[in-house]
Amino acid sequence: MKFKSLALAALLTSTAVAAQADAIKLGYNGPPDAEKNAVHFFATKLEEIVEAKTDIELELFANSQLGEEQERMENTLASPMLNIASFAGVSPVVPEVFVSNTPFMFTSPEEARSFFDDGKYWGMVEEAFAERTGGSEILAVVEEGGFLAFTSTEKPIHSPADFDGMKFRAMDPSQVALYEAMGASGTPIPWTEVYNALQTGVVDGQMNPPLYIIIGSLNEVQGYMTRANIQYSMQFLTANGAWLAGLSEEERRILEEAVIEANALTREDVQANVEGRVEWLSQNGVEVITPTAEAMAEFQKIGQPGFITWLGTQDIDKSFLEAAFADLGKSDLIK
Repeated sequence: MKFKSLALAALLTSTAVAAQADAIKLGYNGPPDAEKNAVHFFATKLEEIVEAKTDIELELFANSQLGEEQERMENTLASPMLNIASFAGVSPVVPEVFVSNTPFMFTSPEEARSFFDDGKYWGMVEEAFAERTGGSEILAVVEEGGFLAFTSTEKPIHSPADFDGMKFRAMDPSQVALYEAMGASGTPIPWTEVYNALQTGVVDGQMNPPLYIIIGSLNEVQGYMTRANIQYSMQFLTANGAWLAGLSEEERRILEEAVIEANALTREDVQANVEGRVEWLSQNGVEVITPTAEAMAEFQKIGQPGFITWLGTQDIDKSFLEAAFADLGKSDLIK
């Protein structure tokens, strides 16, 4: 795996990292607006806490200024840096992360948070990431804005049958698999091109949390939003291993505590703003659809098996899948 060899080479050839010598870059997606971008909210809180308690200085780079997902991850593994990566950034190193993207996996934010904070599966993912990168780490699961929702241009989505023949923008291969399970097609399109693709009819819809629908002004080109609680939106704070190894015990302790505190504040902010963002969309050109309990059961019945079958075609040890569903008390779904 190229990420593994790159990271190991970087660690073997690097000199000792002085934690306080230079500002540590922290790169991520989305605008530098704490009200609109939960990832930026997290980054600013982390910066405030770390700089107040240590000599470590963080320098924030929003809007993918340090590169798109793969470039940022490669740079993070090769040099002193922090990076908030999406599935597209982490999955080339640990494809097992896609298990946590299984559709309709969580019934509430609390269930999702417990899954990542306390579950055996997520510990396995963190361990695999560290092993395959020679010491770099996933330090936190950072929330983006609650559950993902489907949006569409002209055809509302009330049930899986409505997907027939539709074309959707996909962020990564796992989303393509989900759309195909629903009877639609998925086309990978970079975030920066999503608005134009929807406006010109290259695709009919996409899925994102309300936060990103607003950030991308997708309400201007999408008429409907279906709150099907598809996946819980998250990204991943990753850190260069050599830089972490160069921290003192006290600096490492403060960093870990700062990550926990910034994450807790972000979760509170996300939870407090989800419904307000949905209401904003409903007042700005989007018809909001809340599926019935029967429709939700149908979404799960159709979407999950197809996605789990796709996971079986990937380079993923089945033990990760078993651990994840055992954490949720849903082992019967993968038998």
